[in-house]
Amino acid sequence: MQFRNSREFARQLDKEDKLSIYRNEFIFPKVNGKDVIYFVGNSLGLQPKSAKKYVDEVMKDWAELAVEGHFYAEKSWWDYHERFSGKLAKVVGANPSEVTVMNTLTVNLHLLMVSFYRPSGKRYKIICEEKAFPSDQYMISSQVRFHGNDPSDAIVEIKKREGEHNFRTEDVLKKIKEVGEECALVLVGGVNYYTGQVFDMKTITKAGHDVGAFVGWDLAHAAGNIELKLSEWEVDFAAWCSYKYMNSGPGNASGCFINKKYHNKKDIPRFEGWWGHNKERRFLMEPEFQPEPTADAWQISNAPILAMAPYLASLEMFDEVGMPALIEKRNKIVAYLEHVLHEIDKEVDSSFEIITPADQEKRGTQLSMFLHGEGKELFSYLMDQGVITDWREPNVIRLAPAPFYCSFEDMYEFGQILKKGIMEKKKA
Repeated sequence: MQFRNSREFARQLDKEDKLSIYRNEFIFPKVNGKDVIYFVGNSLGLQPKSAKKYVDEVMKDWAELAVEGHFYAEKSWWDYHERFSGKLAKVVGANPSEVTVMNTLTVNLHLLMVSFYRPSGKRYKIICEEKAFPSDQYMISSQVRFHGNDPSDAIVEIKKREGEHNFRTEDVLKKIKEVGEECALVLVGGVNYYTGQVFDMKTITKAGHDVGAFVGWDLAHAAGNIELKLSEWEVDFAAWCSYKYMNSGPGNASGCFINKKYHNKKDIPRFEGWWGHNKERRFLMEPEFQPEPTADAWQISNAPILAMAPYLASLEMFDEVGMPALIEKRNKIVAYLEHVLHEIDKEVDSSFEIITPADQEKRGTQLSMFLHGEGKELFSYLMDQGVITDWREPNVIRLAPAPFYCSFEDMYEFGQILKKGIMEKKKA
């Protein structure tokens, strides 16, 4: 499609957008009396209007039923988490039995490491990407130390080539092969939080298995954003947060994937609690743990229902729309944003270097823009004008136009505000 950087053209794209009706299903903050242009769905998604209804349902059941809400609420609490598995399975490309919701992201990664990081003899090393999200770095380092190893020796980082912004798949595969039989685990972020690069998860997973390692993925920036086929790719485990592209609310519950080949195993190392115990026998209070025959065996405590209610509300929309439709709009709106940035670049003295891969197959909803000749004052100007975006040192603005609620006219308007901010700075 031949894009044009004009309001008329952007509005025409919005008229043709089948998902445009969902914009009205979200609540936008206001700046200067106007809805913001919201580019940080990769950090915290907007609140679905339906979220309050789902939370209110729980509050009403708690008030009217008290403890009996566990069994007699319309959405009974004792099996509340089971309502997620079928819908989430479609989002991440899994069998429903392989998906569960519990805890929060880094907590779940720690718990999954109990099962899938089992250093033994010379097989003790973990491969991850350099400058992974800090929480992942802390989690991996602490796990290595817990097992009595030195992080500087046991953690092997895949590095970018000098002068390049993104990782090359061939370099990842080379490093896995090089570490070989010393590799116990490959654990990488499926979408790099800084650049928005999508890793070739299928190829990397196979490479890890070829050297005898487990392979897991942190899908914080991937779930609800890109096409995932966790079962088909034979991923061992994965975890993701729900509050970014999946709009569940700040710090909310995490989703987990555990490949079905690890189900029904009593001998797998795992921290256990009563919510992972056989559902039909859970309230018999038996002393011996009998795992659920699904990913639910990794559950520990009863579900935080009030927290999970907004997630379920959002997931209903994902199920209604489907990932293919979201990805189709994502590709179009990100491409249009890219076009707008290139057009504005021609009109100002500054230059914008988009460090996210240009290849549509290697990126999701995010564009990371390096601001040559500009500083954080431009970011502050955008925020003051109601453009909510994300600053990362040393000089990068991350832009994530979530397809559920961002419009093509938002992209055009952002370009005009960006241009004005740069021009005003030059005059000052």
